[in-house]
Amino acid sequence: HKATTCGNHVHRLSCETGVIIVQNSLYGRADGETCAGGKTAEEVANTACSLESHPVYFCRCNGKKVCEVTPAIFTTDPCNDTFKYLETSYSCVPAIHLIACEHSLAHLQCDAGQIIHVYHADFGRQDPNICSFRRDSAQLQNVKCSRPTNKVAERCNGSNSCSIQAECSVLGNACPNTYKYLELTYTCQRKYLKGESHTVCDTRGGKKMILTHSCSNIH
Repeated sequence: HKATTCGNHVHRLSCETGVIIVQNSLYGRADGETCAGGKTAEEVANTACSLESHPVYFCRCNGKKVCEVTPAIFTTDPCNDTFKYLETSYSCVPAIHLIACEHSLAHLQCDAGQIIHVYHADFGRQDPNICSFRRDSAQLQNVKCSRPTNKVAERCNGSNSCSIQAECSVLGNACPNTYKYLELTYTCQRKYLKGESHTVCDTRGGKKMILTHSCSNIH
């Protein structure tokens, strides 16, 4: 897949099935034709102007079904007087999608001979309906509460099975007084020897599980 966005507009990546894995990205200008409509010759003349593969971009989008970014993530302007565009090549890969409501236990499991690889994990709230059963509406209103966390990857990557508690004490508290949930995507990879290439061999792509704890309270 490839997505190209001109100027400062929102850049959107999406996967109908599977999750996003960014292959490479380019912000700037590498040719005189892309996003050149209505621009002067001077604005598209510099074709050696680009920033490539920004790490924040990978962290923000990998493992998600939909990702939106703007050029603001690039803190450096590679060429002030050139009209730029953001171009991304990405793949949609199978993944297991897991949601664990706050105070619940998230359990990641692979088949025998496979190990966990976490693509993305986020603890917060971005949807008012997820993990909302018997919750006060005031605890569900803040849907701009998001804290990507590497705690799940640190604990689980390379293991055959792994559990982690969806608790603020473990994952941090991005938004007090909001009932949160842990949302993550991971895949199961074949164990491989050092120096041996490995392939993703997840057989449960797209599976979505929701774990809840009916008698938990926010502290």
